[in-house]
Amino acid sequence: MNICVENLSFRYPNGVLALQGVSLEIASGEQVAIIGQNGAGKTTLVKHLNGLLQPTEGRVLIGDWDTRKYSVAKLAQRVGYVFQNPDEQLFTKTVAEEIAFGPRNLGYSKERLQTLVEDALQLTQLQAMRSANPYDLSPTWRKMVAIASILAMDTPILIFDEPTTGQDAASVGRLATIIAELKQRGKTVITITHDIDFCAENFGRVIVMGNGQVLLDGSAKEVLGQEAILAQTFVDPPQITRLGLRLGLTEVVCTPQEFLDVFETQCAA
Repeated sequence: MNICVENLSFRYPNGVLALQGVSLEIASGEQVAIIGQNGAGKTTLVKHLNGLLQPTEGRVLIGDWDTRKYSVAKLAQRVGYVFQNPDEQLFTKTVAEEIAFGPRNLGYSKERLQTLVEDALQLTQLQAMRSANPYDLSPTWRKMVAIASILAMDTPILIFDEPTTGQDAASVGRLATIIAELKQRGKTVITITHDIDFCAENFGRVIVMGNGQVLLDGSAKEVLGQEAILAQTFVDPPQITRLGLRLGLTEVVCTPQEFLDVFETQCAA
């Protein structure tokens, strides 16, 4: 399911112009990271994708649906949104109930609901915690519950807002595995992140925002090698990318393995 953002501008009631003429397309099944400093417009942009915000100017299409014509509840059939703070989402007494809430509200059959809940528990490694109260879990695992509750809705598009914030290495690894699995299933994944290494290692396309506009949009290699433009929104490329640039590698590298491959090739030449 494609996403089309056309000349989108948004002004908050206090007068702040948060988005200025943003246009972009995201194809079905893409994995896209959106980066930029706080206040760049990242969250404002993605909140237009599920109708939490409505354009001041322009429009947003989710497939053939104009978000101005559909409720947030209706758009939830197509776009799942995991908030930065899981405590803004969790409210039931058990993990399993929390995960079942979304698909149940979407009207799925009992059989499909059970299958989706079990799948989400497995993907997030929450099987042993299914009967626990989410608020008895650590923040790391509460984040996993919030993610599982959206995975179970089986939407074609998923949005993660700062999923690695406050997470340990094991949890970040779980997130990477989840994103890889969603890619295999043909899901569109859009992630807002300040974790530039996580961005480089898990997303093929990177969008850089600053002052409510798109500054860069392209492959990770195309975008993360442009230090001067990234600096405008106070973003540094990954350390491995900066090392490669300083060493004069012939290609931009985004991961340690890419660095080793290019370095070995260049030294052998």
